[in-house]
Amino acid sequence: MIEYPRPLSLVKIKPSWKAAAESYQFPFLNDMPLVYFGEIPNMREHGIFVGYSSGRIYSGFHIDYFIELFEDEI
Repeated sequence: MIEYPRPLSLVKIKPSWKAAAESYQFPFLNDMPLVYFGEIPNMREHGIFVGYSSGRIYSGFHIDYFIELFEDEI
């Protein structure tokens, strides 16, 4: 079972997805950390994210790209 971030947690890109994210040029890469708002109900395994500093909304990205920040990263 895949472990997803909890809603309203601060998240970052998983290290295993970092290179792929850079090659796809995701718009949120320079806007980390993100706040994970939750899964889109009619788009399973895709989420809504908001840039912590900018307030920009990013939606429709796979939830399994992200992990919660550790306490020492906050």
